[in-house]
Amino acid sequence: MKEDFYFTISESTTAEYKEKGSRFIAICYPVVSEKQVKEILQEVRKKYYDARHVCHAYIIGTEERIMKGQDDGEPAHTAGTPILNQIRSKNLTQTLVVVIRYFGGTKLGVSGLIEAYKESAKACLDKATILEKYISDTLEITFDASLQGEVMRLVKEFNGEILSLDYQDKIILFIKIRKSITPKFLQKSIVGVTSNICKTEPE
Repeated sequence: MKEDFYFTISESTTAEYKEKGSRFIAICYPVVSEKQVKEILQEVRKKYYDARHVCHAYIIGTEERIMKGQDDGEPAHTAGTPILNQIRSKNLTQTLVVVIRYFGGTKLGVSGLIEAYKESAKACLDKATILEKYISDTLEITFDASLQGEVMRLVKEFNGEILSLDYQDKIILFIKIRKSITPKFLQKSIVGVTSNICKTEPE
């Protein structure tokens, strides 16, 4: 199976880079959706309204990843691509990097821009704390009350996290368990217990 872990950053971090009078402010953010990316970009553009360019790149997702970069008026692939490549070089996902440029009066040329955006993003990500996180399955487990002790022992054995426990005609238990462990958990079937995967998602 595919790996059930991924790397991301723990919190927002900022770094600055200067080249021939131009000032580059790089900010990286942990993100979970493109909607969140849009909201952050709106706030950044408001705050740095007087900047010449607000370029960015992000990677979102764990197994199927969305990768995008945006040059915001800089020559094609001189900003978004080098920023994106820095995220990729650290094997990160759920990560957005924004680089704000204040023009210093001297043109940097294509190679100069690529280098400046690359170094800005690198400086920011080098300062960030990188976390290893897991992809988890949420399981719905249904059983009679007489089997509760046996089910709970199994959940504990596989380090499952209890999300909710609902007492109806039968007990309905929702747990979160690391994806790579799920098949082994399901193999340990108990007569009278029904287990189904509801969803799979990153931490």
